[in-house]
This record gives sequence, C-alpha cells and structure tokens, in this order.
Amino acid sequence: MDGRGLPLSIVLTPGQAADATAFPAVLEGIRVPRPGPGRPRTRPARVLGDKAYSSRAIRAWCRHHGIAVTIPERADQAGHRLRRGSRGGRPPAFDPQTYKQRNVVERCFNRLKQFRAIATRFDKLATRYRTGLVLASLILWLREPQT
Repeated sequence: MDGRGLPLSIVLTPGQAADATAFPAVLEGIRVPRPGPGRPRTRPARVLGDKAYSSRAIRAWCRHHGIAVTIPERADQAGHRLRRGSRGGRPPAFDPQTYKQRNVVERCFNRLKQFRAIATRFDKLATRYRTGLVLASLILWLREPQT
C-alpha cells in the first residue's frame, strides 16, 4: 500500500500460509513510475507492519535492502531477548507515532472487501481470484482523486 491506501503489489498465497512468508515477494513486486525519466521506484522508504511481521528474517531483509522498519516486537521475542541478558541485544527500534499510520493499510483491506467477490472468495481458481483483486485494486486507483 502506498501512503493513500492504494495497493502497489499483490501476491496470492494459500489460506494456511502465514502472511510473513510472502513479505519479500510483495516488496519485490512494487514498481512505482517516477514522474520524470528513469527506472521505476522499487523500494519503499519505510515499511509498517503488525506483530505478525516481527521476525529476524524480515528485519534483516529490510536492513539489507535499506528499508526502514516500524514493526512492534512480539511479547515472546522480548522475553527471549531479556532472558538472554546482555547477549540478547538491544530491542528493535520502534516509533509509536509512525506506527499510527498503519491504519491506512487496514482501511485499504476494508475497501477491497467492499467488493463482494473479494470478501467471500467466489472464485475457486487462484488465478481468477487474483484477477478479481487486480480489478478491484484498479477501481480503487481510478476512484482516487488526483493530487
């Protein structure tokens, strides 16, 4: 999602798969054209995620790609870190003020679920469901007033 709550990349996973496993694929699918000449932008400046995305792998992946992360630490991770004492390291950086902007992501999910076929998953085939998601995303992009 961008700052206006519009989808930038869609990756469809099986229902039983965790969202965090698709995290790199979603970010690698982002292509935002620049206003002038040049290659499209492929990296966001910052990623906001809920506690489900709090893992060493995701934080390391973002650090390797130069992306700032605002993800709260899970209670079990904080407990493990504290139990290790000085070997546990520092807690990951977290800015509560920046995290308040995450509601834009939830609002985008709610706008997508206003499309009945998306909310109830009428389509059995994943390709057809993804096509419906892409069409719903396109409608959201077209409804957005130009700034």
